[in-house]
Amino acid sequence: MQNGLARARAAIQQASRSHTYMPNEEEGFVPRGSIYINPFAFHQSHIQMEKRFRVWAYKEGEQPLFHRGPMNDIYSIEGQFIDELESDKSPFAASHPDDAVAYFIPVSIVNIIRYVYRPYTDYSRKRLQNIVEDYIDLISSRYPYWNRSNGADHFFVSCHDWAPEVSAAHPTFYKHFIRVLCNANSSEGFHPVKDVSMPEIYLKRRILRPPQLSQASNNRSILAFFAGGPHGFVREQLFRYWKHKDDDIQVHEYLPQTLNYTQLMGQSKFCLCPSGYEVASPRLVESIYSACVPVIISDHYVLPFSDVLDWRQFSVHIPVEKIPEIKKILRGISMEEYLEKQKRVVQVQRHFLMNRPAKPFDLMHMVMHSVWLRRLNIRLHELQD
Repeated sequence: MQNGLARARAAIQQASRSHTYMPNEEEGFVPRGSIYINPFAFHQSHIQMEKRFRVWAYKEGEQPLFHRGPMNDIYSIEGQFIDELESDKSPFAASHPDDAVAYFIPVSIVNIIRYVYRPYTDYSRKRLQNIVEDYIDLISSRYPYWNRSNGADHFFVSCHDWAPEVSAAHPTFYKHFIRVLCNANSSEGFHPVKDVSMPEIYLKRRILRPPQLSQASNNRSILAFFAGGPHGFVREQLFRYWKHKDDDIQVHEYLPQTLNYTQLMGQSKFCLCPSGYEVASPRLVESIYSACVPVIISDHYVLPFSDVLDWRQFSVHIPVEKIPEIKKILRGISMEEYLEKQKRVVQVQRHFLMNRPAKPFDLMHMVMHSVWLRRLNIRLHELQD
């Protein structure tokens, strides 16, 4: 296995230096363009991932706390990911744990909170931490894999706000463990070198993506748009300065039933994506689906897939302290620059689409690629000319 990983590293480094790659037999999409930090290294890395990356999902544990998660609504990516990795259609599934490059802890943080904590009389994270730690104690007593790597080749996936706190009680025990989180807040212990930032998506029942109601880039009459609840300090500031105060910067707390949220995003040049109670928000993905340039209003958000994607090329970042200047900043972006960013938003859409079963370069594969890079212990953005 280690020889295979060494060959993968060498192939990726060679692709970065030579601006070439060794194609698969069935070549499809080829990542190119400025939306990628290093498209040749990324392409070769994805090829190597498909060839070598196999994951063993532990079978221990009973539903609903393990092996099943939410498939709809705001935490849906947790259940979709568990279901995908444990399905017989996943190309990443290892047939035997000895053949695996990484090991998946199939715990549902959402279901632990849903079933163990009700009625909600105690919000201590201790019960959550104990359940996960007991599970790891179980699998580490049955198998050699956790102890062999001190958890460095093990990972779990969750979008719940409490998920980062799983490791808070025993940080040394989880020092090398890979946490795949939506709540990727660098000021609250998220470590980009070993942890993975995952997009937060809102899925309706049996619908993997919203309807396409986007207008052409030259037919968008709204400069910037946001609608959502007053969750957290960042949104409070946004509402303070912009709620119902400007026709160009349309900020709503909740839309009346006469207005269509998706349609308004499709009519906007820029879509405001402020943090809520936590740094992540499904609006980031919703804006990309709507071909609307995302405006990220957050100070500590480690963006998804930032090992690969150059977010500066297709988004705008506005620090929280600059919220009063949103209109000035967006008006300062020329039409030419906006059109370039908007075109790149369309180019990046494939990396945020949910497919079941997963497809190369889609959202599931991008999350797996982020885990693959941590297992490979290589950082693509360091492979610059």
